[in-house]
Amino acid sequence: MHELVVTRAGFERLSGELERLKVAGRRAMADRLRQAASSEANRVESAEYIETRDAQAQLERRIALLEGALRSARVVEPRLGNGRVDVGERVRVRDLSSKRRLEVELVGQAEADLAAGRVSVASPLGGALVGLREGEIAYVEAPRGRLRYKVLAVELPAPGV
Repeated sequence: MHELVVTRAGFERLSGELERLKVAGRRAMADRLRQAASSEANRVESAEYIETRDAQAQLERRIALLEGALRSARVVEPRLGNGRVDVGERVRVRDLSSKRRLEVELVGQAEADLAAGRVSVASPLGGALVGLREGEIAYVEAPRGRLRYKVLAVELPAPGV
């Protein structure tokens, strides 16, 4: 299995999710299965029971995925003061075409969450930003063409992010 890069906060988030799924998730799933099994005499024909078994399989797949990811995880810390974009740091950039500003935290693959502003270093944007300094340009190949982002600032993420 290959090594997975993850930030300390990401490792804690993934560990917390795993614990919740193993305890509360499995308990809730057992309750759902008991309820679905008791609602019809023939479980084979019960749509509710079949759907609940599928949901249970999804839960167990997520647990197995998280366990594997955490087992192979290497927690990385940003290299403070080096002036370069590292995993675990927040980066403010400006799209040079649209002039739009964007702020992202660079994280490992397993903890990426675009809605929360966490971009994987394995993504085109994340990979282009790693190692750059303030003022440098990141070139990103995208379906709509080559995008250019100017690095405006590199900083640590806010606590609890």
